[in-house]
Amino acid sequence: MPKQKTHKGLSKRVKVTASGKVKHKRTGCGHLMSGKTAKRKRRLNSPATMKSTMAKTARIGLGK
Repeated sequence: MPKQKTHKGLSKRVKVTASGKVKHKRTGCGHLMSGKTAKRKRRLNSPATMKSTMAKTARIGLGK
């Protein structure tokens, strides 16, 4: 049986930590930043972890 290919679009957007959690960039910080508060922009700047069901699908796409 052939090896499963890595989903390249997903591999550029997420990272799997040593414990198996999937880190990703938060949404909502691409444009229209002037209307958002400084507190909200700081929060959006930090990475987030995926929920367990989505993370499972992401790990399959990454081949891990």
